[in-house]
Amino acid sequence: MEHISVLLQESIDMLDVKQDGIYVDCTLGRAGHSSEILKRLDQGHLYAFDLDQTAIDESRSRLEAISDHFTLIHAPFEQLKEQLAKYNIDHVDGILMDLGVSSPQFDDPERGFSYRFDADLDMRMNQSQSLDAKTIVNTYSKEELIRILREYGEESFAPKIAARIVQARSESPIQTTFELVDVIKSALPAAVLKKKGHPAKQTFQALRMEVNQELPQLTSVLEQGLDLLAPNGKMAVITFHSLEDRIVKQAFAAKALPKKVNRRMPVNIDEQLHYQLINRKPILASEDELAVNMRAHSAKLRGIMRIDND
Repeated sequence: MEHISVLLQESIDMLDVKQDGIYVDCTLGRAGHSSEILKRLDQGHLYAFDLDQTAIDESRSRLEAISDHFTLIHAPFEQLKEQLAKYNIDHVDGILMDLGVSSPQFDDPERGFSYRFDADLDMRMNQSQSLDAKTIVNTYSKEELIRILREYGEESFAPKIAARIVQARSESPIQTTFELVDVIKSALPAAVLKKKGHPAKQTFQALRMEVNQELPQLTSVLEQGLDLLAPNGKMAVITFHSLEDRIVKQAFAAKALPKKVNRRMPVNIDEQLHYQLINRKPILASEDELAVNMRAHSAKLRGIMRIDND
């Protein structure tokens, strides 16, 4: 399936790309957003990150057809500052993050991301790392499994699913996606199984986020990215579930909104804010986009701008 970039025009408009600017796409994917940034650059340069070597290989020719003003970096985006420093970059004019997993990753059965295909439990975005979903399912304690299912999957049946996983793996290791789906289904009440939506969705989401350490990396890259923004530099972040959106919202608010104070205490009039929100409410996909791209239904776009260099 072709990957369709979500909120493409809205995010590019938010960045307001300058022809001579330095821009970073923290989530290259299949270069949908990167292509649109690169088209707007003349003397500027684009740096694009991805953990997935396949994504980098497939995106290179697409970008080369536009210009050579880009550099692809095979590294986690939590190494943002470290990697850019290798190119003597300490300030940038714009940063984009699209936190969704690309459709080619989900639709490649061998990657083990999807409960729709029977494959080895994998879910690694960086296929050179050792930790995969199979390791988590077969070695994490029941308490650790409950934690990630609750925190990352917001799964209300986390204790029952975790207990059933531990029981099942004691009889035989859980090796494949379909084996895990069967275990999950066996832990859920019949009434839940009859509800709309796949019963394994939240568990698979939680495992993917644990394998790739998505939330800790997001917190780190937001902090680094905000610090890297030049005056009038902008950051645009597209999230796909409440956990990500909450982290982005809180990180932006901490920089751009006055700190709450006790109403009975004097207000600190000397407080200076160095950032401002581009939008207070998240931008959602249009009806036209929703009609052609199901992934856009849960997408939210938030933006922030640096207003000085202090």
